[in-house]
Amino acid sequence: MRYHNITKDDMLNGDGLRAVLWLAGCEHHCKGCQNPITWDPKGGIEFDEAAKAELFELLEKDHISGITFSGGDPLAPYNAPEVRKLIEEIKEKYPGKTVWIYTGYKYEEIIHQDKYKSLLKLCDVLVDGEFRIEEKDLRLQFRGSRNQRIIDVQKSIVANKIILWKRKEML
Repeated sequence: MRYHNITKDDMLNGDGLRAVLWLAGCEHHCKGCQNPITWDPKGGIEFDEAAKAELFELLEKDHISGITFSGGDPLAPYNAPEVRKLIEEIKEKYPGKTVWIYTGYKYEEIIHQDKYKSLLKLCDVLVDGEFRIEEKDLRLQFRGSRNQRIIDVQKSIVANKIILWKRKEML
């Protein structure tokens, strides 16, 4: 698995302050993509033990809500197996942290495929769908175009239908 960047204290790619892992490789090549540099699966650098240590150091911090996987596409066939392994490790080590994944695939396309279903069962929120320049809307939170959905994966799996994510009310 290759990546381009690890972002610290990010507020734009998921709820709360987050660590973001920007993966290399995307098959969608959306017109108007904000990260076309991440399309090449051979781009970026190898995700090694030093990168994992950097990521885990961020996740140790109490003020970090969780991790977001973006890119590129974390669910590209060559990324998904390693992403799943990494999420398993994160969930074991940091059970209170949430996992968000951005993908160009639609939830309905992947939920019934074994290689994705096991990964999605570990995920809290999935932002799905290709970015569409003609549906771009800068007022949207956590997504770039109106066709993209923010899905509460755990509730959706239990209900066997798509349940959109809603921000929890602050006390």
